[in-house]
Amino acid sequence: MSDPRRQQWSATAYDTHARFVSDLAGGVLEWLAPRAGERILDLGCGDGVLTEELKSQGAHVTGVDSSESFIEATKARGVDARLMDGQALTFTAEFDAVFSNAALHWMPDAAAVIDGVSRALKPGGRFVAEFGGHGNVAAIVTAMRAVGLSRGGDLALANPWYFPAPRAYQRLLEGHGFTVKRIALVPRPTALKTGMAEWLLLFRKPFFAQFGADAEAALAQAVDLLHPALCDADGNWTADYVRLRVEAFT
Repeated sequence: MSDPRRQQWSATAYDTHARFVSDLAGGVLEWLAPRAGERILDLGCGDGVLTEELKSQGAHVTGVDSSESFIEATKARGVDARLMDGQALTFTAEFDAVFSNAALHWMPDAAAVIDGVSRALKPGGRFVAEFGGHGNVAAIVTAMRAVGLSRGGDLALANPWYFPAPRAYQRLLEGHGFTVKRIALVPRPTALKTGMAEWLLLFRKPFFAQFGADAEAALAQAVDLLHPALCDADGNWTADYVRLRVEAFT
């Protein structure tokens, strides 16, 4: 039986409610600048949309993810994909580049991730990633914490993510032998076409599930708290995203 406190993924639900994740990856792909013939590891490949794009540009791509649903979706695109914990990569000097988009904030043991990335890269290889940075979804987390406080919930479930500041992440990379070429926080208010409630259920269902029969009421309470800050007069919702983008070399 799956752990109800652990984030579960559905490739279908992700496509419906979070397609913006890959749609907004143009900036980090520009930093990667993939070249034909390169071997690239897509770390946290999700449903494989970007993995497939890298392959279409002539790279030899392998995707890894800890979600069986995502791995099946990636394989269905004709891309090599393997079920693997990004905090325990098993590759050694195999890749010219390791790429990651919107995944590393789900891997709290950042040191283990970076260690695995370093091992996976060939000498002189590059690591290009974008993920949640300091201040990402701050309003959303604050609203969930308020709900948790009022209902006696586990506040840790409101913020399971790793959202580092640039200097902290740069120190971590340099401590593992990387040279950081560039690193930046990128504010990215992101339209939620299917609304805030769907975002909360996709990304933080375990937080609301802890309230059992009151889960729906807890969800409505969070949405109500967020309405003044993140919903405009026409009913359009925006998530307060802030991304950390980095390019580093071994």
